[in-house]
Amino acid sequence: MNILQYITSQFGSLDVNLINASFRLLLALLLGALVGTERKHKGQVAGIRTFALISMGACLSMLLSIYVPQEYMGLKNGDPGRIAAQVITGIGFLGGGAMIQQRGVVRGLTTAAGIWITAIIGMAVGVGMYMASVVCTLLIFLVIVGFNRFEHLIHIGQETKVISIRSKGILRNIDTYEKLLREEGVHISNFFIEQNFENDITEVNLVVLVRTSKRLMDAINRLGEANDTLSITLSNQIDL
Repeated sequence: MNILQYITSQFGSLDVNLINASFRLLLALLLGALVGTERKHKGQVAGIRTFALISMGACLSMLLSIYVPQEYMGLKNGDPGRIAAQVITGIGFLGGGAMIQQRGVVRGLTTAAGIWITAIIGMAVGVGMYMASVVCTLLIFLVIVGFNRFEHLIHIGQETKVISIRSKGILRNIDTYEKLLREEGVHISNFFIEQNFENDITEVNLVVLVRTSKRLMDAINRLGEANDTLSITLSNQIDL
C-alpha cells in the first residue's frame, strides 16, 4: 500500500521524476492518438502515429523545460517557457506541410490546426494539466465532428466544390458553363483550363461556391449536355 501511495503522490508532483514523466508521456501519446484517429478516418496522411508522436514530443519538450532548471540551476533561475515557445514556432512547419494547394483549392487546414493544438495538449500534459488536456481533447472532437454535422444540419454558409469537365475540341471560353451555373444559382469563384491540342481535348476545372443545402445534380446534368462532353466529375471540397 505504501508503494501505491508513493506512486500516486508522484503524479501530482511539481518536480519531474521517472514516474510522473512516464505517465505524462503515455497520456500525451493516448490523447494525440485519439485526435489522429479522427484525422485518419477522414483519409489524411497525418494520422494516428503522426499525432501521437507530435503530442508526445511536445510533452517531452515541456518535461525537459522543467527538468533542466530543476536539476542544474534551481527552479527559480530557469525559464521553462523558452523551449515551449520554440515548440509552438517549430510545429508551424509541420502544419504548413499538412496543407496542399491543388487546382486552386486549399486542403488540410483542419489537419494543420489539429497538429498545432495537439502539440499544445502535449505541452499541457507535460506540466501536469491532466484534466485540462483531456477536456481539450474532447472539445477538439466536438469542434471537428459535432460542428461539421451541425453546419450541415442547419444548412449554414457555403462550401467549395470542384467540377471537372473533359470535352472534345478546343474551347476558347467557358461562357456556356457560366450561363448554365448562373441559372442554377451556382457561383464560379475560379476556373482553370487545360487545352490539349494533340488530342483535341479541353479540360475545364470549375471551383464553385454553393450553399450547403444546394444539390448540384441538375446543374451537373445540364453541364454534361453542353458542348461535346467526354466526362464530368464533381468533387466535394471538404476541409479535411
